[in-house]
Amino acid sequence: MKIVVARALLASVALASATAVPAQETQVRIDTGPVAGSAADGVLSWKGIPFAQPPVGELRWRAPQPVTPWQAVRNTRQYSADCMQKPFPSDAAPLGTTPAEDCLYANVWRPAGGADKLPVMVWIYGGGFVNGGASPPTYAGDNLARQGVVFVSFNYRVGRFGTFAFPALTAANADGGMLGNYGTMDQIAALKWVQRNIAAFGGDPSNVTIIGESAGGMSVHHLLTSPQSRGLFAKAVIMSGGDGTSTGGKTLADAEQAGANFARRHDIDPAAPDALQRLRALTAEQVTDGLNLMERGTGPETYVGPFVDGKLLVDLEKAYAADQFNRVPVMVGATSADIGGKSGFMIAGASNVADMLADKGVPVHEYRFSYVADSIGQPGAQHAAEIPYFFDNTAIKYGADTTAKDAAVGKMVSRYIVNFVKTGDPNGTGLTVWPKHSRAGDEIIDFAAEGRAVAGRDPWGAEISDEQQRMKAAMASGKYNSLTTSIGVLLDDPAAKAVLTRHLPQFVAGAQVDMARGITLEALHGYAPAMATREKLTAIDAELATLTPAT
Repeated sequence: MKIVVARALLASVALASATAVPAQETQVRIDTGPVAGSAADGVLSWKGIPFAQPPVGELRWRAPQPVTPWQAVRNTRQYSADCMQKPFPSDAAPLGTTPAEDCLYANVWRPAGGADKLPVMVWIYGGGFVNGGASPPTYAGDNLARQGVVFVSFNYRVGRFGTFAFPALTAANADGGMLGNYGTMDQIAALKWVQRNIAAFGGDPSNVTIIGESAGGMSVHHLLTSPQSRGLFAKAVIMSGGDGTSTGGKTLADAEQAGANFARRHDIDPAAPDALQRLRALTAEQVTDGLNLMERGTGPETYVGPFVDGKLLVDLEKAYAADQFNRVPVMVGATSADIGGKSGFMIAGASNVADMLADKGVPVHEYRFSYVADSIGQPGAQHAAEIPYFFDNTAIKYGADTTAKDAAVGKMVSRYIVNFVKTGDPNGTGLTVWPKHSRAGDEIIDFAAEGRAVAGRDPWGAEISDEQQRMKAAMASGKYNSLTTSIGVLLDDPAAKAVLTRHLPQFVAGAQVDMARGITLEALHGYAPAMATREKLTAIDAELATLTPAT
């Protein structure tokens, strides 16, 4: 018996010795207390570090509040929950955790070793401001950390947790005018956390690059122009982030009305003295109420996305025009088959942003991502397709189907990204020279379908310009059309729906039609050119021109 006990003791001592070094190597003290992470394959990582108090109970629909400090070493080896949402089943980066309301946590990766003053890259995920999180494996920072940067990701509130206004909240004004745009408040709180703490992880707080895709790219625009984010970053990457204008046109009053509509949906009188208390007593599932990228619900509007409030979020177009933005080096671009097609919000939008910033003397590098993984088997890089290549995570995204060419493109593209994060210039030894963008030269780099970088004048430039003129004419016509009228508007008008049904019967009757309500037929052509052919769009436009749009 004594021998067995002795052996057990020896085994436990050996195990403790084996784990002591990694635990010691990853123990870091930040402003709220000590944390211990993980060490593997030359990378140190910390996951689930709180940067704000859990936004639950009385803190639901409040600005992020300071974290309560702790004394004992905190285990930060696993992702926290992603923020509360109804996951989107066909998302390009499915969540790795179960969503919950307690979600304001950050994650950090860095190369092993004692280097400090490393450049910092901060990732902001997309998901239409209603979905998304930091936990998807495709968003892991290990491979970028191996290239000599500190990589940070974090969660921000989405859906009705991230954007919500209500008359009683406005009246209480608990956060000094910070109302409604709670997801953006989370983003700024995370960037302030980076400024306070990233040096403890070996990062340089004066050399921070923010990078976001889709709603994350739109968030980068918000952060470039917000008066609340000055000095929090030194460079920015906008991936499929739109055209640099504020979308939706919603105001605080509109958001309050949506909040009141939501209260009524749950049999809460918005004017009742206990209305806010009852809203905060709803479960997280009740607040989510099925909202996601595919489902907005029926009846009166109960959700609006981020809105201009003048304090946190400003009118993007006016801010850029007045030079009231963070003048930092910018990388901007979109995928080759992005939402809206060549003349749409993403592709033409990126081109417009590049022109606008270059005109103002801001160093800009524009890209287009056209490469498609061999396993996909159809042309056209769809929305969000570039993310695994930017992060050198193709093997994570495509698994056993990853080819040597896929991996090589990821290595190449991620080198450009890391160079930009380090210096503000994506160029480096052995890479095709990526020229700065100017309006006159219309310079761009295309990560082309054949797997190489092609730099020069944008071959789509003239076509984008022509299509934008067509869009202006279509908008001025006052008629339904394939370029500017959303599919949802057409479906809601019986006469227009009949036109779609004649020409695209399988699409109209399909289970996924509701997912396409927010895009145009032109964008549908980009996603499904064999179904929504040019010939069909021309025929549809001819019939739509005979209709009187519903008011």
